[in-house]
Amino acid sequence: MHTIEPYYNWRNLYIASEDPQSPFFGYENSEVHFTDQIYNFLIHPQWDNFGSETLFLKVVFADYDDGFAIIELFGEWNDLLNNDIMTLKRGVIELMIAEGINKYILICENLLNFHADLDSDDYYDEWQDELEEGWIAVLNLRDHVLSEMCKYGIDQYLVMGGKLNDIAWRTRHPKQLFEKIDELVMRRLSL
Repeated sequence: MHTIEPYYNWRNLYIASEDPQSPFFGYENSEVHFTDQIYNFLIHPQWDNFGSETLFLKVVFADYDDGFAIIELFGEWNDLLNNDIMTLKRGVIELMIAEGINKYILICENLLNFHADLDSDDYYDEWQDELEEGWIAVLNLRDHVLSEMCKYGIDQYLVMGGKLNDIAWRTRHPKQLFEKIDELVMRRLSL
């Protein structure tokens, strides 16, 4: 797991730690020291820790004029034990919403597992309600993670599956990716 690193080819366009509007402004990642782990497995030091024990992320692009952010996730999304949705919502998303971000592209090909809390979808509902004209799109989920999220109704808050599960996002400029995802999401929401 220590060899899986966040996408870095857009660093010439955006770096969250250098963005004063980012929740990660001033965040310092080690170039050589492995400081975080998921269970007993060290992870690449370029992933950002937002307070979860098993889920890490990297804001790979944010555009405040168009109101969107692209966030790459890594690890295990565990609402059952760690309430990761609350930690993500309170520690990252609320700060981004305050800066005008209302459309979220979550890249989840490195999301290895998902564990739902059967009694708590409040934070998903809250996140969706606070977006006004926005949305949350999830790209490239592993089949078992997509199945688990749908099984527990998370798909009523996050747009996922279908064409969103096979997007070649690395070959696009972030604004082109946003336009493509916006088109897919708006088409789906209008059905």
